[in-house]
Amino acid sequence: MDDVKKLSRNISLIENQSEGFEQLLLNLPPSDSMVIGITGAPGSGKSTLSDGLISEMVKHDKKVAVLCVDPSSPFHRGALLGDRIRMSEWYNVPGVFIRSLASRGSLGGLNPMIIEIAEYVRSAGFDYVIIETVGVGQSEVDIAALADITIVVLVPEGGDSIQSMKAGLMEIADVFVVNKSDRPGADTFYNDLKKMIGPLFIRHEEMKPVFKVTASERKGIERLYEYISATTPKNFSDQKINLLAAKVITMVQNQLTKNINAEELKRELQKQLAISGKINLFEFSKKIAGTNFF
Repeated sequence: MDDVKKLSRNISLIENQSEGFEQLLLNLPPSDSMVIGITGAPGSGKSTLSDGLISEMVKHDKKVAVLCVDPSSPFHRGALLGDRIRMSEWYNVPGVFIRSLASRGSLGGLNPMIIEIAEYVRSAGFDYVIIETVGVGQSEVDIAALADITIVVLVPEGGDSIQSMKAGLMEIADVFVVNKSDRPGADTFYNDLKKMIGPLFIRHEEMKPVFKVTASERKGIERLYEYISATTPKNFSDQKINLLAAKVITMVQNQLTKNINAEELKRELQKQLAISGKINLFEFSKKIAGTNFF
């Protein structure tokens, strides 16, 4: 229990960028645990699928952490816990850790500090780290860069919309899961999906797998887990390098500006405005950047 409390406290420390979080991250040991990204439209059953995967992992004596990124409250910016009740049976099971994180308006469907949090959780000795996103949208593909294997969850109700599905969403998937496959039209949807991704991924050596599951009854989850457990983490893609490069730039910017004294900056602005009544912000910023005004 103490380890769980420590893990929770440190995640909050990182998420809020509180004092000491940088030193914590600098001291992280290397880890080879697999990060599994799960994304899909709201209502597709991502949480239920995560629940089923936890069951399989526990059955095989694996330790698993689940980071569930939820929509943010517009009032306090915290996570709206949503479907977490579907995983309630695991909260007191040793070797299983579940944490909800707020997206805080992040366009990519992820928490702004998800890279740091995921790296910290990976270092805590888990075999698998599952990251479940808010949902999918035009730009919500960062999960593919962060995860070793990305699962895109679809449902038969997609119907004809499969033809207009965003190419970006189709390309980020390592695995497709047709959930709620006991519903009418599931077989047709499954076959149409396989036909669609065939030409799309013809340049790859293998067709990306499509699994039919009924996550609410945990049917088909075992085959999906067998595939995941036999998968070798993918190499660093251009997409992953781009995401990490952007993150490094942000970190460097934060380091360079974290000691700026806002009150001193405001006083200098007032001084300049008092002299001429106007100011060139570009010139002023360049002057600040080239001095020791910190």
